[in-house]
Amino acid sequence: MELAEARLKFIEAWGKLGSEWGINRTMAQVHALLMISPEALTTEEVMAELSISRGNANMTLRDLIDWGLVEKQHKTGERKEFFYAEKDVWTIARRVAEERKKRELTPIIKILDQLAGVEGDAKDPAYKTFKTTVTDINKLANNVNKTLDTMLKAEENWFFGSILKVFK
Repeated sequence: MELAEARLKFIEAWGKLGSEWGINRTMAQVHALLMISPEALTTEEVMAELSISRGNANMTLRDLIDWGLVEKQHKTGERKEFFYAEKDVWTIARRVAEERKKRELTPIIKILDQLAGVEGDAKDPAYKTFKTTVTDINKLANNVNKTLDTMLKAEENWFFGSILKVFK
């Protein structure tokens, strides 16, 4: 397989993976393109490589910057903005985990904490089922939260070493 074909295949696969994880397919494809590009790219280069509109490219690049996965760079003598993606996969994984935690896990834990205080008749099957379900989901969400906190604070070698011990 030639490099050009491999690049396209990687961009497509990363886009598919992103959409399966609930991330916009184009956002994942732009991220993939920038990750495998040795130099920062302009909006126009992103548009041309992926055949996307300027509006889509601008919105996607802004979202990637908000996620902390891409940074905007300026080059001396150039009027155009350049975009560069972090290449370290551990840093990328941590940033994605931080962002997903902030956007998804933290809000649901807040709601579950509120719901855990629901009052009702302990003999009512509907109340018991609701209370048990919310409590169990809350425990799981808090355990996931603690695990994520550990991962986010950990160094790469320690974290993966700990994971491997679990599977031995």
